[in-house]
Amino acid sequence: MQAAETLVTIATYNERENLPQLVEAILAAAPRVHILVIDDNSPDGTGRWCDEFAAQDGRLSCIHREKKLGLGTATLLGLRTGIERGYRYILNMDADFSHPPDKIPELIAVMDPPEGPSVDVAIGSRYVEGGAVEGWPRTRRWMSAAVNAYARILLRLPVRDCSGAFRCYRTSLLGRLDFAAVKSRGYAFQEEILYRLRRAGAVFREVPITFTDRRCGQSKINSREALEALWIIARLGLLG
Repeated sequence: MQAAETLVTIATYNERENLPQLVEAILAAAPRVHILVIDDNSPDGTGRWCDEFAAQDGRLSCIHREKKLGLGTATLLGLRTGIERGYRYILNMDADFSHPPDKIPELIAVMDPPEGPSVDVAIGSRYVEGGAVEGWPRTRRWMSAAVNAYARILLRLPVRDCSGAFRCYRTSLLGRLDFAAVKSRGYAFQEEILYRLRRAGAVFREVPITFTDRRCGQSKINSREALEALWIIARLGLLG
C-alpha cells in the first residue's frame, strides 16, 4: 500500500469524541497522506473505532498498546514506525483539534519548496508573526511563554515554539538519531527531540498557526509531568 510520502502520527488516550472528525478533516485537507494512531488502550473505545475505520480505508492504521505509557513514548513509536515503513516525512499532531488540519499541506510544502532551501523540521508555531492561541486563560499563556523561553535558552533552540507538537519531520534525519538516548517519556519529549535534531544539524522553519484549546475531553497533562519536563530540559541544557 506504500504510496504516500507523508505519515501523520497521532497519540490517543480517550479521544473517541474527537478522532473520527479529526481523521475526516485530515483526509479532506490532505487526501494522499497515511495516518497512524498510537492508542494506549483507551477505555472509551478509541482503538476499536480505529480498527473499524481502518478496515474500510487503508490510509489509517493503528498500533494498540497495553496501557497508558506516556505521550513521549507514543510519539517516539510513531517516529520509529514511520522510519521503518519508509515515509519521506512524518507529521505529528494532537488528537484534540488544537492543531488545524488544514495547515497540514503547508507544513509538508515547506519541507522541499520549489524555490529556496529545504528544511528538516517544519513547526506549526503559535509564537511567530501570524500565530495565535485561542481558548487559554491568561495564566496558561504566561506559563507556556515561560516554558518556551526556558527551553529555547537552555537548549539553544533557534525556534519560538519549542513545546508544540504540530510538526513535520524529514525522516532521513530522524533516522540518524539515537532514539535509545531519549530521556523524556512525557511532555519534555517535544523539546528534547528538537534539541537532538539541532545537534544533528537540522534546519528549522516555523509556520504560523492558530492553536485552539481542545474541543472535547480532558487535558492529560499534570503537575508531576510538568516538573519532570523542566528537570529534563535543565539536564539536557548542561550537555550543550
